[in-house]
Amino acid sequence: MASRGQILNGREVADRLIGNVADAVANHRDQGGRAPGLAVVLVGDDPASEVYVSNKVRACERAGIVSVHHRLPHGIGRGELLALIDALNRDPEIDGILVQLPLPAHLDERAVTARIDPAKDVDGFHPINLGRLACRDPALRPCTPRGVMTLLAAHGIDPKGGHAVVVGASNIVGRPLALELLLAGATVTVAHRFTRDLESHVRSAELLCVAVGKPGVVDPAWIADGAVVVDIGISRQPDGRLCGDVDFAAAAPRAAWITPVPGGVGPMTVATLMQNTAEAAGLVVQAP
Repeated sequence: MASRGQILNGREVADRLIGNVADAVANHRDQGGRAPGLAVVLVGDDPASEVYVSNKVRACERAGIVSVHHRLPHGIGRGELLALIDALNRDPEIDGILVQLPLPAHLDERAVTARIDPAKDVDGFHPINLGRLACRDPALRPCTPRGVMTLLAAHGIDPKGGHAVVVGASNIVGRPLALELLLAGATVTVAHRFTRDLESHVRSAELLCVAVGKPGVVDPAWIADGAVVVDIGISRQPDGRLCGDVDFAAAAPRAAWITPVPGGVGPMTVATLMQNTAEAAGLVVQAP
């Protein structure tokens, strides 16, 4: 019997990927080029968003990417925010634009995302970039789904021909991850809040990806023996500890490979943002 509970270590792979970005940036600068520039736009003072932005700024420092931070008040108007995005679209020193989500309720996230130049959309959320992924012609790709694919490849896991089940159908993770898996040759089932008999779908998964943000949404007893489990959800428990959507301790003995939370997909998301920014600047980044 194959080993069980092997760890898909996102921290290690993310470190290698950021190192590869740093190498690409250094080589580019040695040839007279400038460092890629990433503009990060944060509206309001949401504590979780503050943490995410701080992580991204630190990653930029490691990768050799210049980060420009725009902190805007919670009550900023739609026109003022769009005007900033227009200015960043025109700025030749900025290769990537990231507007930290969620935005305050009075701002239309779709309109803001659509205003970003697709060539600078390093989050990969612009309808053109999502459409290109759907048409099997990817350009800039959503960071978390691309990070999942990089993590799997780094561990020699090929979804081609296998049955992948994605639990969660958000525009940020579930839907684009399903497109990534289709692109990789998997047979894909997407389960969501209207899915009947979730258990039967989970039991059929050779590769199970759970991205709901609700601890316990998947019973570990449903996981097929020897499946690969990618837990993308993250929640904070009352005692302050972070946990995923799947009970790691109960699922690990059944799974051949499994991501920890934290330390699995999260670091890959940030590292992939660095990769997308470098690629938006025209650099070639080696796979980790």
